[in-house]
Parts: sequence; structure tokens; C-alpha cells
Amino acid sequence: MYGTEPGAQTQVKYVVVTGGTVSGLGKGTCISSLGVVLRMHGLRVTAIKIDPYLNVDAGTMSPYEHGEVYVLEDGGEVDLDLGNYERFLDATLSRSHNITSGKIFDQVIKRERTGEYLGKTVQLIPHVSDAIQEWIQTVAGNPVDRQPGQPDICLIELGGTVGDLESGVYLEALQQLAQKIGEENFLMVHVGFVPTMGVVGEQKTKPTQLSVKLLREAGLKPDFLFCRSEQPLEDGTKKKLSLFCQVKEEKVVSLHDVSNIYRVPLMLEQQNVGVEVCRRLGLLGKMRQLDASMTREIGSPMSTESLADWKAVADRVDQLTEEVIIGIVGKYTGLSDSYLSVIKALKHAAIEAGLHLVIEWIESQDLEANMRQQDPQRYDSAWRRIKLVNGVLCPGGFGDRGIEGKAACAKYCRESHVPYLGICLGLQTCVIDYARHELKWEDANSTEFDENTKHPVVIFMPEVSTTTMGGTMRLGNRVTIIRDQESLAGKLYGKQPVVYERHRHRYEVNPAMVPALEGKGLRFTGQDERGQRMEIVELPQSVHPFFLATQFHPEFRSRPMSPSPPFLGFMLASAGKFKERIDSDGGALRIGSGWDRDMM
Repeated sequence: MYGTEPGAQTQVKYVVVTGGTVSGLGKGTCISSLGVVLRMHGLRVTAIKIDPYLNVDAGTMSPYEHGEVYVLEDGGEVDLDLGNYERFLDATLSRSHNITSGKIFDQVIKRERTGEYLGKTVQLIPHVSDAIQEWIQTVAGNPVDRQPGQPDICLIELGGTVGDLESGVYLEALQQLAQKIGEENFLMVHVGFVPTMGVVGEQKTKPTQLSVKLLREAGLKPDFLFCRSEQPLEDGTKKKLSLFCQVKEEKVVSLHDVSNIYRVPLMLEQQNVGVEVCRRLGLLGKMRQLDASMTREIGSPMSTESLADWKAVADRVDQLTEEVIIGIVGKYTGLSDSYLSVIKALKHAAIEAGLHLVIEWIESQDLEANMRQQDPQRYDSAWRRIKLVNGVLCPGGFGDRGIEGKAACAKYCRESHVPYLGICLGLQTCVIDYARHELKWEDANSTEFDENTKHPVVIFMPEVSTTTMGGTMRLGNRVTIIRDQESLAGKLYGKQPVVYERHRHRYEVNPAMVPALEGKGLRFTGQDERGQRMEIVELPQSVHPFFLATQFHPEFRSRPMSPSPPFLGFMLASAGKFKERIDSDGGALRIGSGWDRDMM
């Protein structure tokens, strides 16, 4: 249920991050950046996200309701903040690192049904609060950095804002945990909002004061205030917050707007946050000192073990000027968080490729022929914009809305030699298009959208439940065998014969249709170990400069300093630099070589 039991040799330290006033202050970025700083100081870090909603996990939530569903290696469908943790900390988390009220209540009720409470009246306190503490303490001891032994620090983010009704039991559980393990092992960080008001731009402290007041009413006192503001906190603002919130002035931290997200860990370190956190938790003896200049030798390899690398990334992002325009043809373009990992993977690839990313959002439904009659202005605008981009990315999704637009987009890219990267549903729709126009199967479709099609090129997977929605898809890390090392897929993955990527889908290409499709030139170069599931499809580079789609989601394994190979190849192709890069890398993409050349 939780994972392996933690080692008992030392006490894991806990850093809890809460937020106040309004949602969307960036707690996920704050906690991830703090984790980066602590890691750079030589400490082993893990992270837990608490979501107080009653859903067991995020798997059944609409992208418009909750943003993207992030998929972990073990198949856990979790909150998108765990994606931030994995990307920043280079960690491999499990589904148990995302606590929800649904999971906690399910566990408590099952225990009651089996008589574990010995006939007692089951209540929020102590039974639910005890279950929360037990879950936290068990998961906190599990390593997430592929090294043996338990972490030094567990970062815990409490979702929502202090004062939310559903958060009450978690605040009580955390207060009890602090009493149980002692204040030397427990630290509170509160993220507050400091707006700027009036003509003179006065920084207002009242929102943060009020949220701290609510936190105190729950029995918790912040040790640090992380203050979100437009401009750096003024000395007078820090003094006022220190006085009214009873937090030492040196622990009132300015988290003001910066040019890019990679500067946040640098901003924390410049304010000595890493040292102060370790001092408070008695970890100074385990710390590694950082070079105050945060510079590194030119030409030295990139790693994730130095803040110099974060500075190099942050500086590079600010200096990029060569523009590449990527069109994202999706079903949920009204909320960019629906494709957060896709956006991050594109940015990681652009950084290494030395390109300034510009995203053009295109609603797939607007590309459909019936939109021409319903709203010709929207139809014309969508097609005009797609013809101006340098490359097209077609991400995943569910349901039949906008499917014909995705297929039309794949056809346009295929015939116009525009670089194309399809992911999950983006693979299925490009196969549907190919069957219709190259095999002349006009009714070719997925059984998800047309159960009675005579040419079901995409079918429901046999072992997946047809009645239960949550957690029943093909999820998590799966193997892909690359059949041809000289194929586009082979070159992208450095000619590795076997790769592992994360999946989230119910439908797949019909293996019975593969011979006919390959007979017309489509190549299924990546398959599962049995050759039954089509994981990667492409067109030969003699036919198209870059046309590739994956059934898996490569965006979930992309990292700031190690971009996803399909995304990096797509970005280079969109800028007309793919062949040059492959040639310079010796015939197969070498991740990081873009940095090596620029820094020599």
C-alpha cells in the first residue's frame, strides 16, 4: 500500500509547505525549488503532495477541472505538482507520494470493516488523523533517488489554502505529528501573498498576516514565510511581516517575479534559505558548502548536482533569441495546465537546442470541415495559424470531440512535410488518417469513436476494464523494443534497442491492420516485447523530414537538463537543425551535446 518500510536508523526531518489567501501562488514551485537547494547542499530529499479532495486519485478528473493528470512510473495517476517534484528533484516518486482524502478514508473504512479498531467509534480524530500521520511517516522513509537508505528530508505540500474546510483534518494531523517527533524534526513554511497597491506601489502585508492567523488557529506556527510579490520585498515590509507574524526577519523570504522558473532555486540560495533550514533542523553537519559564485568551468558536463547548472539553464533561457513556433493542436487548449508536462518538455528541448519557444494554441475542433459552415472565421483562423508554425505537436486526450481536426492536422503535416510529433491520441489519429487516405479505407476509425467501422485501425485493449474508470488503463512504465536502429526512433534514442516510457491509454493500434499499413509505407518501429502493441510509428526520413508519433507519453520523463529524445528531435527538426545535429552526434542523438558545443 505504502511501499517499503522506512529504515529506523535516523529520524527523517519534515518540511511542510502551506499556502494562504489565494490558490495559485506557486507552492509547487516553492517546494520543488527548496528541494533543489537542499539537494545541492548534499541532502537526500523526497516529497509528498496532500490533496484534500475525496477522489482516490486524479485519474477520473477533467483536464479543465484539475489540469493534466501526471503519470508516475508505477502507474499512479496523480496531481500535476508531482511532475514539478520529479522534474526539479530528478526523483522517481510513487502513487503513495500523493495523499488524497479518498485514499485515507478508503483505508480507514476498510480497517473498520475488518475490525481493526476493536469496536471503537471511528472518528476524524484520532482515527483519520492517525492514518494520515502513519501514511506520511511510512512514505517519507522510502528513497526516491535510486540510492539505498532513507532520505534526510521529506517535503510535504498541503494543497489548497489554509482555512479550507477540507484541509482541517490534515492541519490537525500535522500538528499532532509535530508534537510527536519534536520541533527539531519539523519545520513549517508558509507561502503568503504580498500584493502591490496604489500609485506608489505600496506592498501590503495584511493578506499574509490573515493567512498566518488561520494557520496559528490550527495549532501550527510558520518558521519561514515565503512571500510572493511582484517586486523584491522591501526592508520595511519584511520588518512588518516579522513583527506581526512572529517570524524572524531573516526567515521572511522574498519570492518575487523573475525572468524564468529556473531562477527560483538561485533566489532561495541567495537568501541563505538552505543553510537556515538545515540550521533549524540540526543538519548543518551533513551539509555540503556551495560555491557562492555559482559558476562552473566552461566545457564541464551538465549535472543536477550543482546550482551552477541551474544558473547556466536560467541564463541560457534569458539569452535565447532564435524563435521556433510550435503549434499544439489539442482538445483542452482553453487551459494550458491541461498540457503542463508537454509544455515543460518542449521548453526543456528548446533550451538544449538553443531556441526560443513560442507556442501557438490551436483547438482541434476548429480544423474540422463542419466548422467551416458553423463558424468560418474560426475555421479560417485555425488553418491560417497552423500554416504559419514550424512544427505541430498533437497531444493526447479522450472522447470524440475534435478527433477529425486532429486527423486533418496529421494529413496536412504529412503532405506538407511539416515536422509532426503525435502523442497517444496523436498517434491514433495519424494512423486513422493514413488508413483513410493511403489505403483508401474511407471509414477507417477507432472503435472509441465508431464501434461499427469496417476498418477498426484502433481498438479497445482486451485486458482493460469496460466498467470501472479509475486506474484501469494501461498505465506507468512499459518497455518498447526499437526494431530498426537506423530508423528515426533508433536515432532519437541513441540506438538503444530497448527503452522505457510511461503510458496512459485504453486504445491501441489494431495489430491485424499493421501489415496493410506498413505495406503502404507507414513504419511501426517501436513495439512491445511481444510485437503486439505498436508504441512508435514514423514515416521514413526519405519521405518526410520528421513524422513521428508515440503511444506512450515521453513528456513525463523529460527533465530540464535531460530533455525527452522525441521532443528534442522534434524541436531540432522544427528549426531545420535535426540532420546537422544527428551528423555531429555521430548518427544518433546524444542528449546534452547541444550544451557541450555552446560552452566550448
